[in-house]
Amino acid sequence: MAQLKPGDTIPELRVTPDRYLTVRYAGASGDFNPIHIDEEFARQVGLPGRILHGLWSMAQVARAQTDAAGGPEALRRLSVHFRAVGLPEQELTVTGTVAEVTDGIAVVHAVAEQGGTAIIRNAEAEIALD
Repeated sequence: MAQLKPGDTIPELRVTPDRYLTVRYAGASGDFNPIHIDEEFARQVGLPGRILHGLWSMAQVARAQTDAAGGPEALRRLSVHFRAVGLPEQELTVTGTVAEVTDGIAVVHAVAEQGGTAIIRNAEAEIALD
């Protein structure tokens, strides 16, 4: 892995969740809230349709960090702020910038966007560089 320094950007992650992702993720996570799996119910409660699980979106932020660092063992800490709902079948983009590097640990500030809206912002990850 290349050495990261303040101001560097990590490789952008782009992923498009397919229309069935929320159903598969509900089964994997045990979160069967109908806002994730029932289109009609989601619309009845004021959502634009079924929405992504927040933890799936957060996992994509983690994935961008671990891809940049060379593997999941490098991720030391991750915190995020959920700001908007994510939707299936719309590309999700995760970007990040190295804020500081101290003692072999890079602090990365990241954002996950969909359609120009930050669904996760103020994310901060610590990744080990060695």
